[in-house]
Amino acid sequence: MELIYNDLDDGVRKIDITGRLDIEGADAIDLRFTALTSTARTFVIVDMAGVEFLASIGIATLIRSAKAVRLRQGNLVLLNPRPNVAQVLATMRINQILPVFDTLEEARAAVRAAPPSPV
Repeated sequence: MELIYNDLDDGVRKIDITGRLDIEGADAIDLRFTALTSTARTFVIVDMAGVEFLASIGIATLIRSAKAVRLRQGNLVLLNPRPNVAQVLATMRINQILPVFDTLEEARAAVRAAPPSPV
């Protein structure tokens, strides 16, 4: 599991994750992911394009971080998941609490909008 981040010029933090977000993958990025989403920056886009597989432990990592961001009046959105990952998000109805976008422009506009109801 690989995680890289970039702070965009509008104050949004974009986090790219690559690999399998299963128990081993979630364990590999959990501490760093939590640290990157719990800083003063409260607008986070998580790019899921490189995630090959998403398990419940990975979903828990995403939701836990989104909840922490929202407690600081911020927002966390997901970007460009692969079809199989998007299907998991839809089946588990995670896409109803963590908005999913296909383009960076859509995600950047939405991440600064009011977050949906609390996680």
